[in-house]
Amino acid sequence: MYEDTISAIATPHGVGAISIIRVSGDKALEVGAKVCNLKQNSFKPRYAHLKTLYDKRGKEIDKAIVIYFPAPNSFTGEDIFEFQIHGGVVLSQMVLETTLYFGSRLARGGEFSKRAFLNGKVDLSEAEAIGKIIEAKSEEAVHQLSKQLHGELRTLTDRIRSELLNILAHSEVTIDYAEEDLPSDIEETIEEKLEDLEAELQNLLKSSKTRNRIFEGFKISIIGRPNVGKSSLLNSLLNYERAIVSNIAGTTRDSVEEYLTVGTHLVKIVDTAGIRESGDEVEKIGIERSLKAISESDIVLALFDSSEKLQVEDFQILKTLEKEDREILVVFSKSDLKREIEEISGFDSVSVSKKETFKLLEKLEEILNSQNISSEGGVILSSLKQIEEVENGVSNILEAKEFLKSGELELFSLHIESAIQNISSISKPYEYSEMLDEMFGSFCLGK
Repeated sequence: MYEDTISAIATPHGVGAISIIRVSGDKALEVGAKVCNLKQNSFKPRYAHLKTLYDKRGKEIDKAIVIYFPAPNSFTGEDIFEFQIHGGVVLSQMVLETTLYFGSRLARGGEFSKRAFLNGKVDLSEAEAIGKIIEAKSEEAVHQLSKQLHGELRTLTDRIRSELLNILAHSEVTIDYAEEDLPSDIEETIEEKLEDLEAELQNLLKSSKTRNRIFEGFKISIIGRPNVGKSSLLNSLLNYERAIVSNIAGTTRDSVEEYLTVGTHLVKIVDTAGIRESGDEVEKIGIERSLKAISESDIVLALFDSSEKLQVEDFQILKTLEKEDREILVVFSKSDLKREIEEISGFDSVSVSKKETFKLLEKLEEILNSQNISSEGGVILSSLKQIEEVENGVSNILEAKEFLKSGELELFSLHIESAIQNISSISKPYEYSEMLDEMFGSFCLGK
């Protein structure tokens, strides 16, 4: 437990129906009782009370719901006192300042979650999920982070960690207690277990990287020759004027990015500069960024004006797209006018008009659904940090296997311990005493 008591506004800044101020620490009940001008025994644990709140001068400031959560049955594992007040900016600040006056201090960013972790109420993966689920921009992300928040990732990493600990204990026993009556096939057993763990972690990495678009969003770029209507298409998809539209070729000289939800998928859509030969240095930089956007996109929307015949720049774009190994969707604009373009072979296509882009959205949703990237199935890694740690863990396991083959068990143990630290960093730190417990508990060494 911490000696100091902290307070913070737990809801977003601004005007709303409800604002929540939380107080956590040994003095939480004392602070809450003073704000309500009541005795501490006036509050039944985990019961919503309607009480009048007073400022430091004893003036009435609001009538609110207050709830007392005694330790350890609270989010932080400490005493928590919660005020659910009317959602005014000034009012929220007044209640917060009153809690500070009566004995708490202002909480630092993330300090409530930090205390929950240090008090064993959440692990690192759950604490990370708390932050990410607030920022989630798609339904798939929410569903997946909910699994992590409820401990599914912790369960997975704890099991892998336990199996690696068992392998490390086997190795240490072989090194330090060779005279003991140990199983004859101990090294063979270790090798089999490592093979299984390596395969499981590789599958976890592959699945996580494939489905990471749940959190990052798919990237879709709109490309085409200058003045073909890329910015108009972007504005139509977003349903507001995000990009500047004019009849002057080359108006868009840099990429314009916006997020959009297509079905249940989060999408970052990029309006690029028109691709053509240009002597203008600024426009040339924009064109280079357009070509880069193509290489970084999951889906490329190649836009062509169906009311005009293909031009030289259009053919150049098609030639560029033929080299790309990614999803290409040809979009024919101005479908409400007389068509002058035949179908372009080799690419899937859809026709739209300025006022009717629903066909394009339906086609995009169909493509995104076919990617087989959803929140269904097993738990995945939700951050680049988690992916990096598992990659390092796999690398250490591969190194360990080589030392096992050569019989260098000290170096083998060193890499297995590093792998344990890698996997443990996702949920809870590794301690050397855990290996000793496993080692002596499994083999009853020394009798």
